[in-house]
Amino acid sequence: MTIRRFAATTALALMLGAALPALAQTPMPDPLDARDARRLDRMEQVVRELRSIVYQGRDTGKPVVVQPAETDYQIQELNRRLADLELALTRINGQLETTTFELDQARRRSETLQAENKALTERLQVLEQRTAEPPPPPPVSADPQEAFRGAKALIDAGDFDAAEQAFAAFLEQHGDSPRAAEAHYWLAKAQAVRNAHVEAAASYIESIRGWPKTNWAPDAVVELSRSLIALKRTSQACQTLAELSRRYPNAAAAVKSRAASARAQAKCAA
Repeated sequence: MTIRRFAATTALALMLGAALPALAQTPMPDPLDARDARRLDRMEQVVRELRSIVYQGRDTGKPVVVQPAETDYQIQELNRRLADLELALTRINGQLETTTFELDQARRRSETLQAENKALTERLQVLEQRTAEPPPPPPVSADPQEAFRGAKALIDAGDFDAAEQAFAAFLEQHGDSPRAAEAHYWLAKAQAVRNAHVEAAASYIESIRGWPKTNWAPDAVVELSRSLIALKRTSQACQTLAELSRRYPNAAAAVKSRAASARAQAKCAA
């Protein structure tokens, strides 16, 4: 830097230094807008740099390299804008995550509602079928053996509604038949299919009166306990299962396995 340029720079700094206090005391007619405020800030920054240059040259006598203040301001402005963009992107990402979570929750609720609606529709259809006028019961043969075989054939065919009617009619007409107890057993089976647990429990009890020594009796005991569990009568269910071990110790392995599951479900004491 030449002596002439240095002197000119020094004079300008001193003039600006003297003028700034006067400007600060002069009231402004109108408030500055944002752009004027930034320009004033840049001017003050330039003045501060010139003053620093003057003092540095005076104290050291060494050449001074002047960095353009405008470039520094532009860099600072770019950094500020980048920081604002990063903040905006962070906010947008947070909003997107929240929206995605809410959409996922809404999808799950929709799936749950659809499943519940399907279940309600199916239950309504079942209730409509039950409340519809039932068909007339099939005619019961006067021969007890033939009437029993006809009702059992309906069980084997999976027509439990018709089988329930057939066995009920059989017991009404042939209640004193030797196969009446077994008829109660199969009637209970048909009733349990439609979750008529009260009726099924009563029929199972009728089937095992006297603890008959038949191949179906142990199964009737287990099924009675399951109906009682469904009715939340677990203590009675546990008593029934205890009778199974005492009355039918040689029951089939499959029956014993189902009895163990029933004990666990009813939380029977060991």
